[in-house]
Amino acid sequence: FLQNAYGVVPSPFDCYLLIRSLKTVTVRMKQHMESSLQIAQFLESHPFIEKVIHPGLESHLQRKVAEKQTSGWGGMLAFYVKGGLRESSLLISKCKIFTLAESLGGYESLIEIPSIMTHASVPLEEKKKLGLTDNLIRVSVGLEAVEDLIDDLKQALTAVTETTK
Repeated sequence: FLQNAYGVVPSPFDCYLLIRSLKTVTVRMKQHMESSLQIAQFLESHPFIEKVIHPGLESHLQRKVAEKQTSGWGGMLAFYVKGGLRESSLLISKCKIFTLAESLGGYESLIEIPSIMTHASVPLEEKKKLGLTDNLIRVSVGLEAVEDLIDDLKQALTAVTETTK
């Protein structure tokens, strides 16, 4: 009756996994936040990057609002590369640790191009208004060692800049 009345009901095993994972959520979120900020800072200093969007950066237009409203930054960030879809796609294809996927907040680091993936159905004019251009890349930072993630982005950015010279 409950499943028909309320909708999908998780299995006992799914409930067990949820309860088990809640015990480490604080530690995992702290790692997501710290790593995403370090990656954002690295990207902000890279010459191939036009702009980085992360509320923990001093350059973020709404950092003060975020400081008042939240107790951390989360594990998401976005950045604009110089160029367009060719450069964005090439950068993602050169990543070895980041997985190309449309998801958020898992333990693995994910990377995507919103304009052709999560927001592909949004009309072009609306995308332009929202800043969803082909050179925008979104990242969900996972729990891997942040040094490895930065090194992965560094080698991918090097490959793209050498290819596009």
